[in-house]
Amino acid sequence: MPMKSFPRPSDLPVPAGAEGWEKIYPYYLVFQDELKDIEDEKFWFCDSQHWPTAFKPFETIGGEFAVKCLGQYNARHLMIPNANGIDFRVHLGYLYMSPIPVPEEQIEARLPEFQARIGHYFANWDTMLDQWRTKVRGTIDELESLRFDPLPEIVPMDDIVSGKAMDGSEVLMENYDRLIQLCYQNWQYHFEFLNLGYIAYLDFFNYCKEIFPDIPDQSIATMVQGVDMELFKPDDELKELAALAVELGLQSRFDNTDNAAEVLDAIAAAKGGTRWLARWEEAQDPWFNFTTGNGFYAHDVYWREELSIPLGFIADYIRRLDDGQQIMRPTEALIAEKDRIVGEYQDLLDSEQREVFDAKRQLAATAYPYVENHNFYIEHWTMGVFWRKVRELARTLVHHGVFAEEGDLLYLNRNEVRDVLFDLVTSWGVGAPQGPIAPAYWPPVLEERKAIVTALKTARPQPALNTPPESITEPFTRMLWGITTEQVQSWLSADDEDSSGLKGMAASPGVVEGTARVIMDASQIHEVEQDEILVAPITAPSWGPIFGKLKATVTDIGGMMSHAAIVCREYALPAVTGTGNASTKIRTGQRLRVDGTRGTVEILDVEETLPEVSGPGAHSHAHAPVGG
Repeated sequence: MPMKSFPRPSDLPVPAGAEGWEKIYPYYLVFQDELKDIEDEKFWFCDSQHWPTAFKPFETIGGEFAVKCLGQYNARHLMIPNANGIDFRVHLGYLYMSPIPVPEEQIEARLPEFQARIGHYFANWDTMLDQWRTKVRGTIDELESLRFDPLPEIVPMDDIVSGKAMDGSEVLMENYDRLIQLCYQNWQYHFEFLNLGYIAYLDFFNYCKEIFPDIPDQSIATMVQGVDMELFKPDDELKELAALAVELGLQSRFDNTDNAAEVLDAIAAAKGGTRWLARWEEAQDPWFNFTTGNGFYAHDVYWREELSIPLGFIADYIRRLDDGQQIMRPTEALIAEKDRIVGEYQDLLDSEQREVFDAKRQLAATAYPYVENHNFYIEHWTMGVFWRKVRELARTLVHHGVFAEEGDLLYLNRNEVRDVLFDLVTSWGVGAPQGPIAPAYWPPVLEERKAIVTALKTARPQPALNTPPESITEPFTRMLWGITTEQVQSWLSADDEDSSGLKGMAASPGVVEGTARVIMDASQIHEVEQDEILVAPITAPSWGPIFGKLKATVTDIGGMMSHAAIVCREYALPAVTGTGNASTKIRTGQRLRVDGTRGTVEILDVEETLPEVSGPGAHSHAHAPVGG
């Protein structure tokens, strides 16, 4: 029986209005007709976990840097024996990936290099991780220092006297180049420890499967849980601020948090307000460099720039505290459960096996927190500063009449932006009265590109392309994205299955029943109500403030080491990830039974006719609003 296949790239219909979409992205990001035979042979999966909405041309930078740098650590730094990097393309506006295997005959030769390289890291883990934080913080500080000031009317007299012999336009161009390079630099740093975190966990995972053939994947994950992660720190700061507000009797000041300035003024005028505001200021650096999105899009909104967001989360925590709820993560219970399971498996081993088991588990537990912590430093903090600097540059270009509005810059790719800068500094430098050529050239191009991106966003991406391999073995594809042989076959069989159920990854244990809340993007998370079951294409780490309200989580994509899976285990919430289509199959208001131990989701009232859900449609790809 021939294996079922997903559509080929050329089989997918182009959404109306998006014709010619390929030309808005760099040539190397789109499938080429001349390579069709080769590219149709490869299996590609859509990474809607990180890129859930269609790219504007400038935004491909996050996908390009992230996936390229992930690959370099597999293929060039660490020489992972069975995994090179991941090839990637943009198709119809969405990012598709194809793991690159290592030829069988090369695997053994890579082993000594691999062992020497990871051995050095694991032997010097704390020292090198401290160096990593210093490197990353240095990059962020340099990003913060970049300026994109408008060009002066004339060169200052001081520059004449000093013999500087430059007009200042070189600063604009150098800072743009440096902006791109610094972003690229921190994405290289991003994967230095992330790949090691996966390797340590996978080494422990594979050893457990070897000595305990029937051990559930979740039991292995439980043996490294209950850790203090920096990624939880922004949310923990909000919880502490909520508790302090209750202690000081400031609850009424949080009744309406839509206008942050008014809320903060009201707190300042209240008894105890000065003390609360001091704690509020302390929490912001660096923990408010946090977005409700994932950092990959220019429209992601950051707490430090929209203070009503953290104030709204604090107000919700205050209400829950006043209701007598426990808002802290159940860390002690998680650690007790970890210790219980570790002890039970240790008791099954002889002394030699136990020594190996303990060493591998300790290494995995040491490396495990970084799998989440890097998110704060790179996706949130670095990218928050990066997008802020992009907006500063855009404002200067608007000031000089290059663009009509700040958001226009995002419809150029990064190399086109450099051309625009040279256009500007040339016309300015020679005193051309008509100014740069850009206003004559770009408006019709921008109009066309904006229409194309808008059209691309109307269609959800196909979860995968072409024929899947008989076996998917690449470890990162399995653990992070949940792209396993079984899951891919489940996606292909979705139309044949009972309409009342879905199968996914058993990501966090427990069985609950409750009401579904379908959330398609971060702008909707305020809609989540107490004790609902969150259903989403994927969750972002920054959705932490709502996890304490949930009964369970169900996602379309994600593996055992996805953010959704890790966060749910740390909140002791049942979770099923990698279902493929839960967010389009389930409707808000439906009753669900989520079995995070078996990886199943049952729709209990599938026959009911439910009212239309307001907001982004269940069958269209919702997206956050476009912004500069």
